[in-house]
Amino acid sequence: MKAKLPTLDELDRRIVDLLTVDARVSNRQIAAQLGVTEGTIRGRINRLEEGGAIRLTAVTNVAFAGSPKVVLIGILAEHGELRAVSQKIAAMPEIGCVILMLGRFDILAIGLFEALEDIVEVANNRILALPGVRHVETSIAVKTLKYDYRAAKITPVRRTAANPKPA
Repeated sequence: MKAKLPTLDELDRRIVDLLTVDARVSNRQIAAQLGVTEGTIRGRINRLEEGGAIRLTAVTNVAFAGSPKVVLIGILAEHGELRAVSQKIAAMPEIGCVILMLGRFDILAIGLFEALEDIVEVANNRILALPGVRHVETSIAVKTLKYDYRAAKITPVRRTAANPKPA
């Protein structure tokens, strides 16, 4: 059974917003900015980390990693095999992100690669060879115009009349 993620209230979201800008900001500075005690901030951050809602980590600027190629790999898979295929792809150390999709592809895998030979090895020789994979299509980024490392930050769930409950 999966552990229940903590519920985020407005104070949690404001803390996350500040940590998103600078994860090294002190609890004292956050507390002063939000008008609460340092102990409250410390407790909230611990609860969010332990509950899996946030993880404080360093993000590497791709520009300093040599000249890696950002590769997006679109995968069509047998629908009965989606979970197994996506788990096998996620276990590959070269792949940094695996997303189940609606649209042209069933799965999108993203990775950083040093050489074209490495892309061929992973996409054609390993992913395409997985049972249940019907088609693999790669796209290689040639120039990154914008990359916001904060894109995965937690944001409030937007409720509408058509979607009153979060999924």
